[in-house]
Amino acid sequence: MNPKESYRSPLETRYGSAAMRKIWSPQRKFSTWRRLWLALAEAQRELGLNITPQQIDELRTHLDDIDYESAAKYEADLHHDVMAHIHALGDVAPAARPIIHLGATSQFVNCNTELILIRDSLQLIAIRVARVVDALGAFATKYRELPTLGLTHLQPAQPTTVGKRAAVWAYDFAIALEEVEYRLETLRFRGAKGATGTQASFLRLFDGEPEKVEQLDKLITQKMGWPSERRYVVTGQTYPRLVDAQVLNTLAVTAAAVHKYCNDIRLLASRAEILEPFEDEQIGSSAMPHKRNPMLCERATGLARFVMAMAPNALNTAATQWLERTLDDSANRRLSLPESFLALDAALEVVHQVTRGLVVCEETIRANLMAELPFLAGENILIGAVTQGADRQEAHKILRRHSRAAAERIRTQRGPNDLLERLRREPMFAKVDLDAALELSAMIGLAPRQVDRLIEQVVEPIRLRYAEKLQEKAEVGV
Repeated sequence: MNPKESYRSPLETRYGSAAMRKIWSPQRKFSTWRRLWLALAEAQRELGLNITPQQIDELRTHLDDIDYESAAKYEADLHHDVMAHIHALGDVAPAARPIIHLGATSQFVNCNTELILIRDSLQLIAIRVARVVDALGAFATKYRELPTLGLTHLQPAQPTTVGKRAAVWAYDFAIALEEVEYRLETLRFRGAKGATGTQASFLRLFDGEPEKVEQLDKLITQKMGWPSERRYVVTGQTYPRLVDAQVLNTLAVTAAAVHKYCNDIRLLASRAEILEPFEDEQIGSSAMPHKRNPMLCERATGLARFVMAMAPNALNTAATQWLERTLDDSANRRLSLPESFLALDAALEVVHQVTRGLVVCEETIRANLMAELPFLAGENILIGAVTQGADRQEAHKILRRHSRAAAERIRTQRGPNDLLERLRREPMFAKVDLDAALELSAMIGLAPRQVDRLIEQVVEPIRLRYAEKLQEKAEVGV
């Protein structure tokens, strides 16, 4: 078939990074199957089974030279992908053919391979998140003291600083990184558990010696690069599908941080305060040449939303695994696991690219802040009035009345904010230094110090843990 006449996932052709695509590639999957068969045979030989050095050497020689056409032909006849690849391997390793997959079930290669791919993918995601934390930390430090209009309920609230806002974004990603790292620390290997998890086939192979079965499990785990104690203690036919739910929920948490951050940048872009990078020849709209759409952040939020939607999917799969296992997880997981990792990986690369190129429009930020400043000084004005002996509730009532009148004038007459002029005519506020109440340095509170504390306590430890990886050049997609 002409490739242009066949569907390909945009996570392959447009968004996913080369590094993440390689992890979930057919080559990585099937070469890992062969390494598992080698580890199984080596461990069985070490424990006394009649497996020859020649058979081991044949398996080791053919770890990566996979004949995909041969495997596809076998699968067309057998309708079983694992058996197809066993036959394809047996064709090039004829001496080893009788002992390939000895005592194992399909989930020996499937589950253990998937756990390896999940581990490697989480490691890559951790690096991506650390890069975002590092970039946001640098941005927060640069703008730690720049006052900006803070909004709650998307309405003017109190001033904050551009750096403090970025510190909150950075902290979201740091929390997500903690979750990713925890998943890595607690992820385990399935090992050799048998068709229903009882290890009965291996017990028969070793003439009823349970100690050798336990040792086999340990040896395979170690040979595949995992500490022997990092195995799931008991399983059915598969490793617990709750693990997938935990992993995809971790990805969803990280995706939520992506979504929140990129949505905020999109909102700020609509106010012309902070803009994502935009190349000279880039087109924002085919019909409206003036537009500078936040296309990168829109892409990242779209990808993040996909990842978040996969979390309940994994929970449903885990909840419906009947007794020792049912196969309805297979087709679903072939989509949900790689696609979730690929989508989040792509979104994080976009976030890193955006953060490193953010454009801060300081004059617009100041103009937007100054337009609302008299309203924002309300708490300072209240405190000043009470300090001069006023009743707090009565002062709040008068201030509220004048604030609403000033806001109505702005909305209906497009006039300037005259709140201070109104208050100067009020006896209750006669002794209040209204100009001092509008001093921005007093209105941003501890925002600059909070940025410094986040950098010291959160960002710098992450930079230290990922120092080597932070120096590597990031991959930027379309």
